[in-house]
Amino acid sequence: MSPRQSALIHLSLRRLVTVAALMFAWCALWGGPSAANLLSGFVVGVVVSVAGVGTAGRGRIRILPLVRFAGLVAKDLIFSTVAVAAEVLTPVDYTDEAIIEVKLPAQSRNHLLLLTVAVTVTPGTAVVDADPETATLYLHLLHADRAEATTLHVQELANLACQSLPVAATTVGAQP
Repeated sequence: MSPRQSALIHLSLRRLVTVAALMFAWCALWGGPSAANLLSGFVVGVVVSVAGVGTAGRGRIRILPLVRFAGLVAKDLIFSTVAVAAEVLTPVDYTDEAIIEVKLPAQSRNHLLLLTVAVTVTPGTAVVDADPETATLYLHLLHADRAEATTLHVQELANLACQSLPVAATTVGAQP
């Protein structure tokens, strides 16, 4: 297999993983998988992937960090769902909402779409703005006292995203 064929296979695998992740996120945002959600999520994933929005399309996929990233997001979904449900069921409102700024490593700007979906799909936290120039996310939190822990957690997600989907350096005039 030539180096060009190998690069195309990795590019195709990366796009496939990107489309599948976006399709999963779409279903999660709409409340669950259904034929309509799967189909529309697939279309959105393909459009985003082809348009070049979000994670860059070059580089290898590293499975172990990707599994760790997915596991951390799954754990967040479980614990956040329980915490928000407990907040809703208690008669006293303990929320102290805040908007915080989370600065991420510069290489994270290639993964802002993935990070935005991973954070927003988790109950109790939402990305309200993102600045790709500075790799900064602005998050809405239900509990301001969790700001420091949330910042560290999102930075950990960003590091795992960068490890999972490293972006290959591009050279001027290189073919896609």
